Amino acid sequence: MKTMKGYVSKIRVLKMSKTPLVRFSLDDVNCLIAAHSLNFLADVDEGMEIVVAGEFNDRKQFVVKKYSVIGKTKIMIEFEAMKKAPYSN
Repeated sequence: MKTMKGYVSKIRVLKMSKTPLVRFSLDDVNCLIAAHSLNFLADVDEGMEIVVAGEFNDRKQFVVKKYSVIGKTKIMIEFEAMKKAPYSN
């Protein structure tokens, strides 16, 4: 299994299903993730730094099996922002 580290851009959902197929770029390398793709969409936003593990397929796309966010995940950032926002009634 190969690993790569880089910054995420161009997140797109290619196929909606029980396990969506998500495409993104990691420093100009095209990546696909199906396993854990819903978690990926909740955790990762464009511009975040992540580490991925997986293999290249025949079309030179990196198929991600595992990923880890460096720093805070998107859901953590949104939760902290929600806690700081004043209540509006």
